[in-house]
Amino acid sequence: MSKDLFQLMREKEIATNNYLPTKKEIKAASTKLAKDMIDSGNFSKEEIYAQALRLKEAITTIEAELKKDLPEENFEAYGLKGTFREGGKILNYNEDDIYANLKRQLKQREELLKTSFNTPDPIYDADGVEIPKVSFNYRKSSLSITY
Repeated sequence: MSKDLFQLMREKEIATNNYLPTKKEIKAASTKLAKDMIDSGNFSKEEIYAQALRLKEAITTIEAELKKDLPEENFEAYGLKGTFREGGKILNYNEDDIYANLKRQLKQREELLKTSFNTPDPIYDADGVEIPKVSFNYRKSSLSITY
């Protein structure tokens, strides 16, 4: 199945207007390929999804390994432009006592708000001030994949 999916992807790539498709062409061809496979009814959606994830993992791993070996310099190749950027400085705010204390107080406040939300009766902080019951938002549902 994985070989068949790769072959279909390869055929669609060759069918583009030029040998090296643009990012836009790759996305359009890939979207059409996925929709065609789904609409045909010849494939199990779960099976082709699983194979697509495996191919993605393989390509991501190959890309990461190749990227590690590239020199730290700009380049252009096969229609791609690579621009090397050096990492910047990141301040370590936690070294500041005031910042660290405020961050700790914020975490404590979050815990009080969670407790207040999950408790039917009102609760009060150390100063006798009632802790409000804050509203909540829903997270987007997702699909977790393991293999």
